[in-house]
Amino acid sequence: MFGEQYLNFWHIELLGLSIEHWVNDGLMAVFFLFIGLELERELYSGELSDFKKALLPFFAAVGGIAIPALIHFVLNADTPTQIGMGIPMATDIAFALGILALLGSRVPVSLKIFLTALAVIDDLGAIIVIAVFYTADISAMYLIAAMGVFALMVVMNRFLRVLSLMPYLLGGAIMWFLMLKSGVHATIAGVMLAFAIPYSSKQDDEASPSHKLEHFLHKPVAYLILPLFALANTGIIFEANWAENLSTSNSIGILAGLVIGKPLGIAVFTFTVVVLGLCQLPQDLNWKHVLGAGLLAGIGFTMSIFITNLAYIGNSEMITASKIAILFASLTAGILGYLWLSFFSQNHKTS
Repeated sequence: MFGEQYLNFWHIELLGLSIEHWVNDGLMAVFFLFIGLELERELYSGELSDFKKALLPFFAAVGGIAIPALIHFVLNADTPTQIGMGIPMATDIAFALGILALLGSRVPVSLKIFLTALAVIDDLGAIIVIAVFYTADISAMYLIAAMGVFALMVVMNRFLRVLSLMPYLLGGAIMWFLMLKSGVHATIAGVMLAFAIPYSSKQDDEASPSHKLEHFLHKPVAYLILPLFALANTGIIFEANWAENLSTSNSIGILAGLVIGKPLGIAVFTFTVVVLGLCQLPQDLNWKHVLGAGLLAGIGFTMSIFITNLAYIGNSEMITASKIAILFASLTAGILGYLWLSFFSQNHKTS
């Protein structure tokens, strides 16, 4: 009884959208804005700004995206659940780095940098997948108008040198509305806004608009938006046959994709580019660390649930089954990653 009331609460209409839609389309656009600002910083002045340094996490991320998607596709090809192949592609950067932080100084600093860069590129991949594969019927008029607003903000940034945040935030709100009406998922507006906001690696945090906004959004995203998203999307009523649903091809594809596909793809692609001489591992990093990072990258949670809602829109039974698989896979990947890195870090310290 309470479970049904809880779920019904999120479907209450407010200004034309349900509370769940305001969270998933509105607040998550702010989350994607934050992700975009992080990506912008990494591209301009972080690990991704150096082409050679960026190659290793780039190829690792490609492997971590491709292999899980391939596993799900092979198990679900030519079925209605084939559209869910994007679900195990994603990594929850907050949880993955949070578990890594629990290990403290027992893991090398380069592993934290590697996983951060990998997860940021992984998020970019998820954003591209959402924009290309999980869109409704597109309205050209609204989409062109949204791109026009984006172009205007780019002109404000690049040519007019407008450094005040307010015009960009106002333009971003308009662009979000137009994206919502266009059929392209509205959260993409958050990423586009991030790259329209002025950034300068030469300015300090107080002067650069991008730095200031990223700093301001850090706590609201971590302590308000993500918890609300979790509350709105992980309210799962476990039916009597919930365990049976874990044996479906869709659930197995999600479980195998996140728990096996992620570490396998990251390790194999990283090993390949290192052997070919395209990249090299940092001196304090070894292959056990890479595999451990791959295990932690299997924590899909936020992004995987987000893609689930888009893939199986209107199919509550399939969404619930997928969420259960995501929760089990993410929990398994987190535990395995922590135990793996904890064991080999201790082993390394005593040797």
